[in-house]
Amino acid sequence: MTEPKAPLAFHYPGHGSNASIGVAICHGFTGSPLSLMPWAEYLAGQGFAVSVPLLPGHGTSWHDLSATKWQDWYTTFEGSYVDLARRTRSCFVAGLSMGGAVALRVAALHDVPGVVLVNPGLSFYDRRVKYVAALKYFKRTTTPIVEDRPTPVSTEDGDYSQTPLASVHELKKLFRSATRALPEVLAPTLIFKSTEDAVVPPTSVESITRHIGARRLKVVTLPHSGHVATLDADAPTIFEESAGFFRQHASYTVASESS
Repeated sequence: MTEPKAPLAFHYPGHGSNASIGVAICHGFTGSPLSLMPWAEYLAGQGFAVSVPLLPGHGTSWHDLSATKWQDWYTTFEGSYVDLARRTRSCFVAGLSMGGAVALRVAALHDVPGVVLVNPGLSFYDRRVKYVAALKYFKRTTTPIVEDRPTPVSTEDGDYSQTPLASVHELKKLFRSATRALPEVLAPTLIFKSTEDAVVPPTSVESITRHIGARRLKVVTLPHSGHVATLDADAPTIFEESAGFFRQHASYTVASESS
């Protein structure tokens, strides 16, 4: 049997007047850079320097995912951000779903000029997650969430026909860590939220708006998209508004907020 081929991470050095502006984007749980490729390519086309790493345990199989911790996902993305930040004048963080939680935690620990989130995850619909720390010892996997109207483009690469409960437990711990860090996120934040999202409940965005330390926060509703909105009907809205946000806030610093 041929081993699944991991999708390549996306990196673009930037060009023109936007080359000094970096954008590090994080994909979601069991996903891959495929879910972000149109967004990344659009930003690259606008001249931004872009980095979309492949997180450990992703792009191959759920067996590999079950052997990773949330810190593995986080440190991989943080490293990608730090590398891009060294090569640009200002470097933003962005994320889809779980990637939103990762991006928020980076923003809490680093002086980023801004944060862009698409259907960010910080909570679950399934109340059984409350007991996942114990359940993982009795049941190894569960079936993944499937939306009624999934995007026509696959958002994952490899075998993720099952979701390891040990990994769901890691995801829960990541969400808790990111939520606790919200008061430390001071940079301007732009959130895109689909009206119909079967994966992430509205409580995730509600938690962000209630606890984030940023004074500048904008939530844009996506009326025609599901969870992976970067591949859905409202994708152009995400692409165009985020690019404008990056240009607008490229010179932002925490010090400038108080001046």
